[in-house]
Amino acid sequence: MEEDRPGTGFARPWRPPAAGGAVTAPNRARRGGRRRAARLRGGEPLTRSASPCPARTAAMATKDPTAVERANLLNMAKLSIKGLIESALSFGRTLDSDYPPLQQFFVVMEHCLKHGLKVRKSFLSYNKTIWGPLELVEKLYPEAEEIGASVRDLPGLKTPLGRARAWLRLALMQKKMADYLRCLIIQRELLSEFYEYHALMMEEEGAVIVGLLVGLNVIDANLCVKGEDLDSQVGVIDFSMYLKNEEEIGNKERNVQIAAILDQKNYVEELNRQLNSTVSSLHSRVDSLEKSNTKLIEELAIAKNNIIKLQEENHQLRSENELILMRTRQHLEVTKVDVETELQTYKHSRQGLDEMYNDARRQLRDESQLRQDVENELSVQVGMKHEIELAMKLLEKDIHEKQDTLIGLRQQLEEVKAINIEMYQKLQGSEDGLKEKNEIIARLEEKTNKITTAMRQLEQSSSLSFTQS
Repeated sequence: MEEDRPGTGFARPWRPPAAGGAVTAPNRARRGGRRRAARLRGGEPLTRSASPCPARTAAMATKDPTAVERANLLNMAKLSIKGLIESALSFGRTLDSDYPPLQQFFVVMEHCLKHGLKVRKSFLSYNKTIWGPLELVEKLYPEAEEIGASVRDLPGLKTPLGRARAWLRLALMQKKMADYLRCLIIQRELLSEFYEYHALMMEEEGAVIVGLLVGLNVIDANLCVKGEDLDSQVGVIDFSMYLKNEEEIGNKERNVQIAAILDQKNYVEELNRQLNSTVSSLHSRVDSLEKSNTKLIEELAIAKNNIIKLQEENHQLRSENELILMRTRQHLEVTKVDVETELQTYKHSRQGLDEMYNDARRQLRDESQLRQDVENELSVQVGMKHEIELAMKLLEKDIHEKQDTLIGLRQQLEEVKAINIEMYQKLQGSEDGLKEKNEIIARLEEKTNKITTAMRQLEQSSSLSFTQS
């Protein structure tokens, strides 16, 4: 992870604090980066005291009380984390929930997370809790979904504050509290929904505390969260655990001053190295930009020549297009006059053809009706002929059956012959009538065929004239 040095704009690799809890170089650099950068620009000496002087503290408190609050919470977090790591390493075994430094660490973390927290309106009252931003970690860090689900499934937790306290304890046991909070402080826009702009989590102090939390990965904790009453606990910081005598404080200040001087020296050397590398990279970038600029100028000249040629071609094409358009319009006008003349001619011829077609159709309808009447009469005559033939067959059958009695019935036979002759004469008369009707039918069919042929010729001539128009 890389963090920006305040006031410089250059990235510096981040290193976790030492296991003993001492204030390391990156943490001090982040805390005092702006002041050192200002001194470098103004030519002031880089050495500084480990603790600010009372006058400067009073001025800072007068200017920005929230900055003093953040500084106090940062110092308490440093003392709490350092004391917890030192006591845990000397303790030499897994920590439990009753361990006092561990309890004070959770109290301090709770105060740090509450600093600058916005008051959120609920349905019945105003709510100010740290569970909202902690619950947001699940969306930013997928591995945190398990801890969020575990907290929500714990029985007995009724308040958001109790769930937040349980979340902190589970994150410490997983040794991922620093990772979770680092993902949270990076998303400033999301944090602004829960914190004011001057809150500790929105400023550099929050990043420093997250860096200090990495040192807690060296300790092991076994905390019983399920049966503990986390809703009604009162978080009060016990300052008696962090009070030291004056001699120890003096030695610590001297050590801090020496470490600060070394840190400033390393910082200046690293800053100089980064500036040199930046200058060399800028020189190479300027050279590449000059080359690309020359190339772009040449391409621009070529593009301008191409634009001039294209403009000339465009002008020529426009003149040709106008000439073609004028000729096309003249041709269209002539064609339009011809089409209108042909259309009028076609309308007149079509009207005469329609009248001829209607007359032929009417005549065909009459001839068809006449043919239908003749066919009906012919069917009646054919039926009578069949009846006569049937009667003849019956008579012949009767004659064959009564040949034995033919002699006794000659007189009757003569009468039957007379009847037969009469019937034969009638039959001859009906056959003559049938022949005449067949001749009439043949003439009607021939006439019908002629009319049909004439109609087809009219339709063909009308379709040809319509196609030509």
